[in-house]
Amino acid sequence: MREESKNRSDHQYGTFQGVPTYSQPPAIGFPQPVPPPGVAEPSAPPPPPPPPQYYAHGYQAVPGYTVAEGTPIRERRLPCCGIGLGWFLFIVGFFLAAVPWYVGFFLLLCARVDYREKPGYIACTIAAVLATIAIILGVTRGMDD
Repeated sequence: MREESKNRSDHQYGTFQGVPTYSQPPAIGFPQPVPPPGVAEPSAPPPPPPPPQYYAHGYQAVPGYTVAEGTPIRERRLPCCGIGLGWFLFIVGFFLAAVPWYVGFFLLLCARVDYREKPGYIACTIAAVLATIAIILGVTRGMDD
């Protein structure tokens, strides 16, 4: 019984400890610490070339995804303090009895709009439809009396 407990105390349970005598080689491709230039002896031989499967130009964040080089495209600034006319009409519609929502709806239907302003115009369209439904239900409710 004592021998069994003695053997159990010699072996430690652990998932990440590994075998103490096994030294794993460093993973290929990961940066290794290098002494600063000028610290190594000048008579020392140059370091060995990297293995052939090592990509010397670094790693890309997403393989196969190319990054467009060159000057970035500057887009014109949106009107109404940068929020766009669609969102401006949507916000103002709460204060001016939903009329700006109908203006935004007709601008979406009849005019060519910037893709950045389109969500504001769509919000105006949804608000105009809901306002129309609310007005119709409000008018028909008073007719029953």
